[in-house]
Amino acid sequence: MREEAARRRAASLRAEIEAHNRAYYELDAPTITDAEYDTLFRELQALEAENPALRSPDSPTQRVGGRSLAQFTPVIHAMPMLSIQTETDTGASGAEHFDARVRRELELSDADTPMEYAAELKFDGLAVSLRYEQGVLTQGATRGDGMTGEDVTQNLRTVRDIPLRLRSDADRIPPLLEVRGEAYMRRDDLARYNEKAAGRGEKLLLNPRNGAAGSIRQLDPAVAARRPLRFFAYGVGVCEGWTPPATHGELLRTLESFGFPVCEYRRIVRGWQALAAFHARMGALRPQLPFDIDGVVYKVNSLELQRRLGFRSREPRWAVAHKYPAEEARTRVEAIEVQVGRTGAITPVARLTPVFVGGVTIANATLHNADELFRKDVRTGDTVIVRRAGDVIPEIVGVVGAAGESAPEAPRSLPFAFPETCPECGSRVVREEGGAIFRCSGGLVCPAQVKGALIHFASRRAMDIEGLGEKLVEQLVEAGLVRTPADLYHLDVPRLAALARMGEKSAENLVAAIAQSRDTSLARFIYALGVRNVGESTARDLARHFGSLARLMEADAPALREAPDVGPVVAESILDFFAEAHNREVIQRLIAAGARWEENAGQANAPPGPLSGKTFVITGTLPGWTRDEARARIEAAGGKVASAVSAKTDYALAGSEAGSKLAKAQALGIALLDEAALRNLLEQGDA
Repeated sequence: MREEAARRRAASLRAEIEAHNRAYYELDAPTITDAEYDTLFRELQALEAENPALRSPDSPTQRVGGRSLAQFTPVIHAMPMLSIQTETDTGASGAEHFDARVRRELELSDADTPMEYAAELKFDGLAVSLRYEQGVLTQGATRGDGMTGEDVTQNLRTVRDIPLRLRSDADRIPPLLEVRGEAYMRRDDLARYNEKAAGRGEKLLLNPRNGAAGSIRQLDPAVAARRPLRFFAYGVGVCEGWTPPATHGELLRTLESFGFPVCEYRRIVRGWQALAAFHARMGALRPQLPFDIDGVVYKVNSLELQRRLGFRSREPRWAVAHKYPAEEARTRVEAIEVQVGRTGAITPVARLTPVFVGGVTIANATLHNADELFRKDVRTGDTVIVRRAGDVIPEIVGVVGAAGESAPEAPRSLPFAFPETCPECGSRVVREEGGAIFRCSGGLVCPAQVKGALIHFASRRAMDIEGLGEKLVEQLVEAGLVRTPADLYHLDVPRLAALARMGEKSAENLVAAIAQSRDTSLARFIYALGVRNVGESTARDLARHFGSLARLMEADAPALREAPDVGPVVAESILDFFAEAHNREVIQRLIAAGARWEENAGQANAPPGPLSGKTFVITGTLPGWTRDEARARIEAAGGKVASAVSAKTDYALAGSEAGSKLAKAQALGIALLDEAALRNLLEQGDA
């Protein structure tokens, strides 16, 4: 076929295939059989294979397959993808509260004039962003933390609902348009997929939400292409060279004209009563919907009013999510076990007879803590109500039938007793925080806590081991090279260089950084140990007060309480930490490996400095010192540096671009210093 004829045929096939895609995926009204569709698709594939110049990014053939991705590239959102404030009441008050907040923010006093709102569904899928340049899809990203997401362009291209090229007149296509929406999976699509997967002996998808999120974040686009994903658009982010419509409702209609699927279950209404009615109507319809939702969303319809309302923190003031109550079911407690978290918290977990709740099969449920467990009096063998809290985390609401009720001769099982030693490391389990929390005391040795302990130990304000980040810590622990912080000082270049993505030069740099960290200060070393409730400031106070690690380790509760800002909770945490033999052993190994610092006789025997008893707060940028340098000079002179301004603050050290701390200090009448004034105070002490 000649080049021009091939070009015309390829264009015709693309247009025809996209029309059939729209009929099938958007309208649920296929116009040809699957076999006929496959014939057209294979013809286009053959044409592009014979004429590579015809293959374009917006071709339907480019949705499927592609290379496997080794990792996802971070995408910084030009306009943050913010979360929405949530209302969780079961009635109309969520709508009424939202309407009242909006009217108050806009200073509207005439209650007889109802506000106009857009009411939509809150989909239970994965929020994504689609970037179009000159009408062609160039990037797709997940929301991530709202500021930075992941580049999942290849996987989103496999979603047939998502247009690869905008469908509109050329003069209406924005040069740059970012469309935001939800990737989701229909319930019937999930059922069909799992039926086929079971026949192939493959792992089943747990539920539509996890199926959507897991598919979008597949490293292999070919795997994502086999998943039955769909998409709904619900808004825009950054756009250039284009004036959006005046209202959110008109914006959604415009997105439809561009080729995006927009959910039909939406309304433009006036007043909070109409919002509440929409919430109730969709709640009744919820079980019959083809996809999962966990609530509805209310938005101020006028985009100009949205701009006037703006944002608070990480949430828009012009929108709210009104969620539905979590779904519940009954089941039996087969056993109660404990899990050790990364902070050492011992959490009781109920192992359940599997039960289907809110679209998910639940086999485990959290019991939160000791108070919650004993208050509900949950025991092995009990019949309980299970709820998906927030439609996500399974929890036990309460006991509805105790084991033995149907057969009185069978006694109910004994109440659960927390273990005395950690199931992960054998360290003592201590009870703290008013008795609700049980915690493993082996912070330096517990496998469940080791990664967090190592990351904290190596952090800049602790031992400051440059190059030892989270990913490398994971490699070291999983390879069995490091089990406690003391093991870091026995690493060598050959073993490090053998790790993935760790060349010899990087290994040499890390070994050098670890060696350099041996020379530290007592305050840094105390902070690096990760004693619960002992932050950087408390570690400095303890170092100044006791002067040596040995005196701190041997101090009893009254002696600890004499240190500045050490109350009963902090004192108990310190006692529990040093009472654990495993922790003491690691400390001795660290000292044997060369960890060293200068010690002194302690605050009691040290001469008072010129700033003794004075509390400072530092704000802004100083001309000659960094904040750390200023802090060190103040503390060396006996002063203390706090993180927040309070009535106990003596001086505020303010540099350029000082912020809210300066304003608060002025309001409280606290003395203000600049760097020159602080130098004068220090020089007076030297004299």
